[in-house]
Amino acid sequence: MKLIIKYSIIIAVLAVTQSCKKDFLTKPPIDQVTSGNFYKTDAEIMAGTGPLYNIVWFDYNDKAFMAFGEARGGNLNSNDRTAYIRFAPSATDQGTLLPGYKSFYKIIAQSNLTMQGIKNATGSTASAAAKNVGIAECRFMRAMGYFNLVNYWGAVPIIYDNIGQLDNSSTRNTLESVWQFIILDLRFAADNLPAAPYQQGRITKFSAEGMLARMYLTRAGLGKTAGARNQSDLDSAKYYAGDVIHNSAYALLPNYADLFKSATNNSSNNNTESLFALQWMPNASPWGINNSFQAYVAFDPKITQTGDGWGSAQGGSADLVKYFITHPADSMRRKQTIMFQGDVYPELNQKDGGTTVTANYIANIKKYVVGSPADNAGKGAFMAAYINTYMMRLAEVYLIYAEAIMGNNASTSDAEALKYFNAVRKRAGLADMTSITFDDIFQEKRVETALEGNAWYEIMRLYYFNPAKATAYTAAQDKGNYTINYNAGSSPRTWTVVYTPAYFPVNAQTVYLPYPEAELIAAPQLSQPPVAFDFSKLP
Repeated sequence: MKLIIKYSIIIAVLAVTQSCKKDFLTKPPIDQVTSGNFYKTDAEIMAGTGPLYNIVWFDYNDKAFMAFGEARGGNLNSNDRTAYIRFAPSATDQGTLLPGYKSFYKIIAQSNLTMQGIKNATGSTASAAAKNVGIAECRFMRAMGYFNLVNYWGAVPIIYDNIGQLDNSSTRNTLESVWQFIILDLRFAADNLPAAPYQQGRITKFSAEGMLARMYLTRAGLGKTAGARNQSDLDSAKYYAGDVIHNSAYALLPNYADLFKSATNNSSNNNTESLFALQWMPNASPWGINNSFQAYVAFDPKITQTGDGWGSAQGGSADLVKYFITHPADSMRRKQTIMFQGDVYPELNQKDGGTTVTANYIANIKKYVVGSPADNAGKGAFMAAYINTYMMRLAEVYLIYAEAIMGNNASTSDAEALKYFNAVRKRAGLADMTSITFDDIFQEKRVETALEGNAWYEIMRLYYFNPAKATAYTAAQDKGNYTINYNAGSSPRTWTVVYTPAYFPVNAQTVYLPYPEAELIAAPQLSQPPVAFDFSKLP
């Protein structure tokens, strides 16, 4: 852990030297930050929180979110994510495991450093309101770092003071402690962030409330059993989701496809449905402010036209393909998630009339594939597609709300729950349902947010209160290879898929990722049993 903190502090300080065209991502000079002369004004505070929206998340977004969230979650078929698909990554993996783990502690370290800078700035003339907003942004981001850590590694060390805890920063804290810490941070954020973003792309109180709804819904199952989740947490999830739905200005985009189209049409970046998204720049210099995701998943360099586009062997899992093949009415979401042979995408390679998928043995990834700079008004570059990364959309809040209303019941026909559950389905072109179960909501959330990094969160949420069901769910997921071919002349279109089934269930030994070997060597305490966190120590 000491190794992480030292590395994180260096990265966090370097992060504030970056500059870009989005005003709030323009970073202050490094000498101002390190001399204690920064964070003195409202504007400096807002500039200082800018790195929390992109560079500290880069290593997560670059590879880890697909490996940790979607490969393990059963949505991804990928030759270079095989170990994660099989729940068998090595502790020595330095390409994905170690950078992903470090990324979350970079987020935490940067959040802690920025908060300290805001609180301790000498000669500050910043308003109390600006200080509270800046600190709230930091605490929101710190909570998100821990949300990922607790989902992927379980009990982890809680670090709230990068320097003061150096001598005791490797002791793991219990799951209950980590969840309490996350919720404390998000409640502070909800109480101190503005109701509307003061700059485009900034989080709001409703961003925090949407996340609180997610956290309470998840924690409701911790240590419980099916049908007996914590009612107080379910009520809190309902309250916060309901407040976002009824009292904020967020709204579903009418067209699902617009969520993942060109950033220049104001559909993808900071639209009315986006509660929180990582804010990427249309260039890769300096490295880390760029969204490299498209480079790995676009199936042909002709799509990106920037020298990348290496994703011909990456696609949806056999299990995800089976869902879409057996649910042809869900074609709108399917086409914007994974590509089938014969699909036409007029927004990709526009100058040549669009892209037609002529032959692919795998259903390649469409989400976050936005094409070349020419398709995006000149924005974008090598490994720098100009599209933000969603961390929470309003559609998820709708589904959280429906489940929280249902609570511990086996099903519900509650009009309010159905209204928002069916709103998500209606946009996808699906028929309304008149009664819903946990499994209905679980599946709806999976398909709605497939390949957005959320799949593992949902499996872990289920595992908390019903590990047998979660294990059975992963055991039934086909993670083998397949080939898919369009049945020429079919109308509506149909495809023939030949599967080579393979199944890799999770178990109690593999449900969490291994700690990176380098971290265990530097901090052997990580292998010790976790202890309860002493919340009286918090400033």
